[in-house]
Amino acid sequence: MALIPFAACLLSFGCLVPAQPPASTLQLTTHDTAGRTGAAALTCDPAGGTHPKRDKACAVLSAAGGDFSRINARHQACTLIYAPVEATATGTWRGKPVSFRTTYANRCEAERDSDEIFAF
Repeated sequence: MALIPFAACLLSFGCLVPAQPPASTLQLTTHDTAGRTGAAALTCDPAGGTHPKRDKACAVLSAAGGDFSRINARHQACTLIYAPVEATATGTWRGKPVSFRTTYANRCEAERDSDEIFAF
């Protein structure tokens, strides 16, 4: 007796497993006025890459829905010394393209305002 496609699906449980969202892959960079540059790769779902705090970074981005402008800054005081840091993030978040660029007043603010996404 031949199985019909639906029955084959039920027997393998393939149709009962929800589709997983695409993995998220981001390239993060920083550049400051002293000429220091930094770069980190971040993958989420599962967490990976070269980011030193990848688990936390993925949790922060998940809470913000992958939208860097919705990240809640962590509570930390920073000096008022102006030493701009340009930060960028490019790649994909759960299948959607990401292109983020901003300038923070200094490295402390970059780490604080991104809740350590740019802490590398």
